[in-house]
Amino acid sequence: MIRRLAPLLVVAGAAVSSYYASLAAAPYALMRLAEAKMARTAPTNHFTHSPPVKAERQFVVRPSPDLLYSLCPYDLSAGPLEITAVPVPGRYSSISVFDARTDVAFVRNDEDMAGRPMRVVLALDNQTVPAGAETIRVRYPTGIVLQRVLLADPSEAAKVDPIRRQAQCRTLTR
Repeated sequence: MIRRLAPLLVVAGAAVSSYYASLAAAPYALMRLAEAKMARTAPTNHFTHSPPVKAERQFVVRPSPDLLYSLCPYDLSAGPLEITAVPVPGRYSSISVFDARTDVAFVRNDEDMAGRPMRVVLALDNQTVPAGAETIRVRYPTGIVLQRVLLADPSEAAKVDPIRRQAQCRTLTR
């Protein structure tokens, strides 16, 4: 009886192991694909402010045409990253940080900013940050910072664009 069950147990164990291995690897693989796609037009550790979304220009899967997107692929291997942004008056806006596993490491929206500029430092556990800086510690050195600004009407893009372009990502060097 055991001789007959042993191959089935081996196959079942391999199937379960493969399933969990693919679950663990999928977020990394998806983020690597997104980073590779962005690397063509979005420099690392700098925001790229995309024009309003059209079907032929889709950085984000299923982007919303009523949002302006800015992307900052980051790599902390050269040091912590300073992220600054100014809220757009009267508009929903947000800054989100996604790590290499696609986990959300940080989110701040216009209500959280309460009309004040935002400055945060993204760093690995072993990196030194400026004294007094609001710090977000991440486990992985790479990921994506995403800024979104809601438009009431697509014609507002030109008026809102100069404000959102004040958002910056920059590596803090010693």
